[in-house]
Amino acid sequence: MTNHFRILEMNGGAVRGERPYSPNPFTLHLPPCANGYTDAQIDDCVGARRDYPWQPGTHLSLRARFSHEADRLVGTAGFGFWNAPFGDPSKPVPTLPQATWFFFGSPPTDLPLAQAGPGQGWFAATLDATTWRALAIAPLAPPVLLLNQFAALRRRIWPWVQKRLQISCQPIEENMSDWHEYQLFWRKSGCEFWVDGRLSHHTPFCPRGPLGFVCWIDNQFMVATANGRFRWGTLPVAFAQFLEVENLQIEGIEA
Repeated sequence: MTNHFRILEMNGGAVRGERPYSPNPFTLHLPPCANGYTDAQIDDCVGARRDYPWQPGTHLSLRARFSHEADRLVGTAGFGFWNAPFGDPSKPVPTLPQATWFFFGSPPTDLPLAQAGPGQGWFAATLDATTWRALAIAPLAPPVLLLNQFAALRRRIWPWVQKRLQISCQPIEENMSDWHEYQLFWRKSGCEFWVDGRLSHHTPFCPRGPLGFVCWIDNQFMVATANGRFRWGTLPVAFAQFLEVENLQIEGIEA
């Protein structure tokens, strides 16, 4: 790997192959694991969050495939930009999240992405809980969670909350185990997600940054629903699984 990226390999997770900017693929590999957290990851989320290298005006492109389809892959995986809200795995210092990325979460992961349906699967998504609009509704969290227990009220309230948190998502329908070209254009005017040269998702939401690049596969799950269910943990991995990547490029574009 180049010095530009950090390698994280935890509990048997391994990064194999050529450096990311080589035309040859590299692989993030997870072995079978009965318990504990296992992770294979490259990122540039090093140092203070204010020093992360990427801002609006960034283009990410790569080709990728997974070892399994969404109904068999276990844990979370993906690539894009975030602010490492849980901190370095070895030095967790939590903060409110920002992200624009291609994200996968297997059951029982359930995140407040779509207004309806389970927040799991293979998505293009954005989130920024650090803006003043998001922080302004923090005192309303208890009554919002209470009202969201009722489906009819949740359908009215949650879209307003999603807008404040700049939450957007779009399921990606292509087979995860096939090679696809993924592109993310992150601008001040919004984010565009492309798959195989076709626009898959466009949103006016734009995380402020600065953010770090991350590409990972792990055995984690997280539940954080609109009606107040919160839990996280790890899942057993019964068989080896991987994320394979090639032609990774990150470049500046007009913001």
